[in-house]
Amino acid sequence: MAKIILFNKPYQVLCQFTDAEQRATLAQYINIPNIYPAGRLDRDSEGLLLLTDDGRLQQQITHPRYKLPKTYWAQVEGSPCHHAMEKLRNGVVLKDGPTQPAEIQLLSPPPELWPRQPPIRQRQNIPTHWLEITLHEGRNRQVRRMTASVGLPTLRLVRVRIGPWHLDNLAPGQWQISPIPAPEHPSRAAKQKPRHRIYKTR
Repeated sequence: MAKIILFNKPYQVLCQFTDAEQRATLAQYINIPNIYPAGRLDRDSEGLLLLTDDGRLQQQITHPRYKLPKTYWAQVEGSPCHHAMEKLRNGVVLKDGPTQPAEIQLLSPPPELWPRQPPIRQRQNIPTHWLEITLHEGRNRQVRRMTASVGLPTLRLVRVRIGPWHLDNLAPGQWQISPIPAPEHPSRAAKQKPRHRIYKTR
């Protein structure tokens, strides 16, 4: 029977099981044979990563035509103004072309998250704010490039949702096997709305 695993990937862990440079990998946290990441999450990002042993399900999760929404919490340097927020919502132009419209909202109060090790760099007299960003496409380091393009560098990035799967209360390094509500149709997956939750360390 197919398995889908929800994993809270810690900071500076690679989305693979081996590494020639001896950096931290999934193998230090998950010991289940024949499972593979469904998608990726950058080494310097945290949060929800899906793994499965089912090739068809892996394709459904990762293939662009399904447009599974992915929701991130981004701690940015600076104060998001209305103009910057509207640019992000409507799409910005990156080196690889314009982005699709995104769902953006300011998270106030900030989410209660586990401490990151090492902590983010913070500059005196420059505030930080948290944004919730939902994308319907997946480019390399897209959230970081989008926020940087409007003058709001991302200091910390946590993915909290992929399609119907949520991070919920998984602490960093924890995983669980989840039911498989696989999307039946691309348009149905794209219309699902995110839930706003606060994620705390257990």
